[in-house]
Amino acid sequence: MNYTTEKHEKYIILKLKEDKLNDLISGKLKSHLMELNHEEARNIILDLSLVSYCDSSGLSSILIGNKLCKAAKGSFVICGLRVNVQRVITISQLDKVLLITPTLEEAIDLVFMEELERELLDANSAE
Repeated sequence: MNYTTEKHEKYIILKLKEDKLNDLISGKLKSHLMELNHEEARNIILDLSLVSYCDSSGLSSILIGNKLCKAAKGSFVICGLRVNVQRVITISQLDKVLLITPTLEEAIDLVFMEELERELLDANSAE
């Protein structure tokens, strides 16, 4: 699997550098997402801007990332969806479950906004 990982203080950007997110890639993506989760990554941004095809195993790996981040009380955001990938996500109705932004910059903003909301909720529940 060809990808880059950028670690920042509050989030990690995982950019998939593959044309297809299919059964050949999805197992490796799941493993890498689990690895990042074990390293206590709560907020992961998955940049799919280079991916033009995604099958059900690819969707499954995306859902694993979402589940891991939610369990860690974090955010999993996917960004840069191309038309074909967006269509598959919409048809499977995962657009109702996943956090999706058009650009990486918007994904970063969303992570910061969600972190701020969690901090406010924690502060309010502590009172």
